[in-house]
Amino acid sequence: MIIKTSDGRKIDTAVELTGAERHVLQKLFAWQSMADSIEQFREKTRAALGVGWNNSGPVKKGPLLAAIIRDMERKVVERLACPPPCEKGKEP
Repeated sequence: MIIKTSDGRKIDTAVELTGAERHVLQKLFAWQSMADSIEQFREKTRAALGVGWNNSGPVKKGPLLAAIIRDMERKVVERLACPPPCEKGKEP
């Protein structure tokens, strides 16, 4: 999967992330759309990094995963600031 961050960076997750990082990222994609607050999203991020892949233990957050997570956090904040039926770029 190629992820394009808001700053234009393209990250090929199959090549540039570890398997454990990809597993964490899969969990966070779900939480990006379900989290009730940025704090909840950050807690789920900490939990996913701490538990690791199939409870294998902590996953080190590399610089690319960190960049993706920062971008996801920004999207969570935007979503929460403008709940449906609000459109992106419009005031709530």
